[in-house]
Amino acid sequence: MAISCDISFKEKVNLFSFEYLKCIRFIADVDSDNYVLTKKLYSKLITASHLLEDFLDFHGAKNNRQWVFYRELSAAMRHLALAGYSQKHVLNRLKFYELKDTKSFKLESNETLMVIQNSIKHAAPVILKEASKLGIEVPGFGYDPRFFPGIMTGEQLEHNIDDLDDRDPLQQNLTNIASDFLEIIGSFEQFSFYEPYDLQAIRELVPAKVNEVGIRRFEMLLHNLQSSFDSYVIHGGFFHGNRKLKQLRSHFSIAFHILQVMGRLLHFYERHLHDVEYKDTYKTVSESLASIINPDVLLDRAVNYGLFYVWQFLSSGKELASQVLNESIDRSSITVGIPRERGFHSRPSLLVAKIVQHYGGEVTMCVGEDSFDAASVLDMQWAGGKIKKEDVQQVEFKGDSRALADLEVLARVNYGEDSMGKGVPLPSELSYLR
Repeated sequence: MAISCDISFKEKVNLFSFEYLKCIRFIADVDSDNYVLTKKLYSKLITASHLLEDFLDFHGAKNNRQWVFYRELSAAMRHLALAGYSQKHVLNRLKFYELKDTKSFKLESNETLMVIQNSIKHAAPVILKEASKLGIEVPGFGYDPRFFPGIMTGEQLEHNIDDLDDRDPLQQNLTNIASDFLEIIGSFEQFSFYEPYDLQAIRELVPAKVNEVGIRRFEMLLHNLQSSFDSYVIHGGFFHGNRKLKQLRSHFSIAFHILQVMGRLLHFYERHLHDVEYKDTYKTVSESLASIINPDVLLDRAVNYGLFYVWQFLSSGKELASQVLNESIDRSSITVGIPRERGFHSRPSLLVAKIVQHYGGEVTMCVGEDSFDAASVLDMQWAGGKIKKEDVQQVEFKGDSRALADLEVLARVNYGEDSMGKGVPLPSELSYLR
């Protein structure tokens, strides 16, 4: 059955554009460089632009020469507003995170926020002009500034609910969260750098190695970590309770919000500014957007601010995560035989170290009166020399019971090799070693 509607596209586009254009009018009329857009304004712009974008997409604006630019501008505003909202959130929360040495970060965070804000301001008059060109009714005035107050006041509500972390959180939850955080840090290390990239290097990096898909994956992992922490460890906010645990949360929380900013900037660049389209119309629209919103500036902020500080906060949280993990792990000990025929040479030493590193908790291998770090291949090989010299047949592992369970499995298959020193298939429990 055909869908009928008494209201025409022309009438509806006016309705769906009204609040969006009223936000844009407000932004275009701001004549002070000192005015900072608020979270409430970003939120309003996100909602209004998303609704308009969906309406235009439903009616095929992406495939219409007349309407595609207006549609792309609404998408640009949505993603920039989402980035601005997250960036504003980072700055609002910064003093509560209790992180060290944030002076430079705060300066760069403010600079990034102003880059996003200025990009929106530069686009505002173009959007109003395009709307008029399409015959859309443009509001004669924007919102009253009082409609968009900042989120913070000088007051705090009384803390009169006992923190749930007065009781010990389930140790298993803490163990899993700290262990997962360490695994994320290890995975993200590939993006670490210590000097700003120049523009040429950034263009080689984005999107070939750093792109929205990859960043969104880490964003999701950290969001899941934060959700688990808030659900099963601490519910009570920033002001009270176990400071070490809340500082741990601060490290992955701030990294998560910076990744949100990065994801939006990279999406906007890859989808709307990066030259990947094959149709001339899209290329023209992309060039028009690039003339309004400088892609090089957005890329610089995504990489030299976003990527840099995500790694800084992840890496600075590594020691704290290790402390929390080793305070919460279930500890035990096992006694197992050594690798037959060849002892702890490179292959078995590497497999032992990988198991311990996989879980992140402390594990030591005891040979007589001496102890060796089982997470270190070098330590394991030093131990191997002592074992061979003293003809030791069994060793004791002490520490993280999760790792010890897998070490027992590994020992049962002679540490993954046959009597000739060749590798053998590992049990399914150790599939992460393959």
